Amino acid sequence: MATDVNQSFSKQYEAEVHAAYQRMGSKLRKTVRTRDGVKGASVVFQKVGKGTASTKARHGQVPVMNIDHTPIEATLADYYAGDWVDRFDELKTAHGERQVVVNAGAYALGRKTDELIIDALDGSTVFAGDETDGLTKAKVLEAFEKLGEADVPDDGERFAIVGWKQWSDLLGIQEFADADYAGTDELPWRGAQAKKWLGALWMPHSGLTKDADDVRSCHWYHRTAVGHASGQAVKSDISWHGDRAAWFVSNCMSQGAALIDSAGVVTLRCLEG
Repeated sequence: MATDVNQSFSKQYEAEVHAAYQRMGSKLRKTVRTRDGVKGASVVFQKVGKGTASTKARHGQVPVMNIDHTPIEATLADYYAGDWVDRFDELKTAHGERQVVVNAGAYALGRKTDELIIDALDGSTVFAGDETDGLTKAKVLEAFEKLGEADVPDDGERFAIVGWKQWSDLLGIQEFADADYAGTDELPWRGAQAKKWLGALWMPHSGLTKDADDVRSCHWYHRTAVGHASGQAVKSDISWHGDRAAWFVSNCMSQGAALIDSAGVVTLRCLEG
């Protein structure tokens, strides 16, 4: 009876899960501040305030900005996604059930990563529009104004995530979808469902929070406003169970996220129905 995990099988499986997670697991991790290799149960992100420039007298001392530094703590938690792989599935190295489990594990971990980031974004206290309608041009422009008034940098690091219903609403806005306004290279149906508009990369996401009144919380934010930390990258533990004649594959990771600067996030609450 087999008592040890086949090492080549284990290494190949873990490499496949890691690659799948990096390729298609999380849509949002690349849109926020990240910290990898965290040691301990939490990590601190620094929120830096605004500095003010001023003059000085000849031979006088350079004025100090006294920038405020506020520590924002993100607590890490451990997450697991496991499943069984039958003994004979090990033989199917290029296709079959093993690849199905690989992808399922990567997707599960990716959804959890995005869930952590979305939970942090939901802590936003700045809102555009109200909850009585969908995603309108007026609501988008109000959010745009609020980001500008808060001096959120317009440096190509802004992102906007909306639900699929709101993505349909956007496609009904001429300035968003029409090539005469957006340019042919920015049309949403060229490749992936994501496009640039008003200095931000807009993306649809199925995991955004929707409350009991069918109000979906969409977010427009700057990369530095949210932090995501990883203490343990995606890892797989594989053990043989003779009574099942199968391997049990446990995919795991340790992660956490936090809202660093609420001024850098504007939430657009949109009614669905």
